Amino acid sequence: MLKENLISKISKRAKEMQASPIRKLYPFAVQAKRRGITVYHLNIGQPDVPTPVQLLAGIKSFNETVLPYGPSDGLLELREEIAQYFKKFDVEVDPSEVFITTGGSEAVLFAFILVGDFGDEVLVPEPFYTNYQGFAQQVGITLRPIPTSVEDGFHLPNREVIKSLITPKTKAILLCSPNNPTGTIYEDNEFEEVISVVREFDLYLLVDEVYREFAFDGRKPSTLLRFKDIHDRLIVLDSISKRFSACGARIGFIVTKNTEALSAFMKMGQARLCPPTIEQWGAINGFKHIDEFIDDMIGEYERRRNVVFEELKKFPDIEARKPEGAFYTVVKLPVKNAEDFAVWLLKDFQHNGKTVMVAPAESFYLTPGKGVDEVRIAYVLEEDKLRDAIRILGKAVSVYNQRGK
Repeated sequence: MLKENLISKISKRAKEMQASPIRKLYPFAVQAKRRGITVYHLNIGQPDVPTPVQLLAGIKSFNETVLPYGPSDGLLELREEIAQYFKKFDVEVDPSEVFITTGGSEAVLFAFILVGDFGDEVLVPEPFYTNYQGFAQQVGITLRPIPTSVEDGFHLPNREVIKSLITPKTKAILLCSPNNPTGTIYEDNEFEEVISVVREFDLYLLVDEVYREFAFDGRKPSTLLRFKDIHDRLIVLDSISKRFSACGARIGFIVTKNTEALSAFMKMGQARLCPPTIEQWGAINGFKHIDEFIDDMIGEYERRRNVVFEELKKFPDIEARKPEGAFYTVVKLPVKNAEDFAVWLLKDFQHNGKTVMVAPAESFYLTPGKGVDEVRIAYVLEEDKLRDAIRILGKAVSVYNQRGK
């Protein structure tokens, strides 16, 4: 009886919060590895590119006898380095306009708390980074989808379509460019249309720029901070996890010129005390020396993207588009249910002692029925392993569809 009473007291938010499609199949991967099977992880954006030695040197430089609390908005030295970093994009940022968070995840969470109350809405193009939904559920925000399609390269619809989705509860539009999970980079005309909408309806514009440098085929990295006419409503969300290949450091940051928002973020930050201290020392050194390693890193990911699409083209039944940036792509498979296929890959399939783990894409969408036959692939492995993984994936699709025939 006691157990039942405890269960009945769990909040609706806790009960309804989705499991991450990126991680929820992990127990099946563990079981596969226990059977001696090698699992190629294409499900999660965990790069195998070595963390730059400069960042690690920064961590090792911490030699105090006490590891103390830091400032709630982050170490001044780190905020100064981030402000200096934005000069590369011809943008002036003051250190006071930078707020350090515990990972990019907390940056998104704080932004949702800032823009809306329970029941308010944020528009986001789908497919989107699935954890946005988890953060929204935690704070009582409702995400509403802006439709995009693979046929249009997952680019944004025109402003009239976006305007038609706005309700009295809409408080913000959230964009991610370069995009996770599609790899799409939005063009300036797309940004300008969204900007016109947020100004017309007095909304916030939240922009996830975690993959800013991950722009391929000669594209130049940029930031929406270059649009000065929306500084009053622009919240930029960022993290060192990808550009420094340091996902476990849990250092993110928010940049905004809205002083009221910064005051609110400070109160949120004070409630959780401070972001990690030692990892901030690593981030300081990472930003100081970013020019020494970032070009080589982006070149490596561009080569990996090319390898993935060289191999995918060998399987005509698998539909995919070549992304402009980030290190993901959404792939349409000739299967009825991609999650069932993903579980089968780990439970029942192996080729030469190896299999592949992918992220089912249905949970990257809000619209029912979308993404059921799609997976997200993260090309975060070295080239030889990627080639092998895509070949195994192609073979697995064939075997999967032959079952019972």
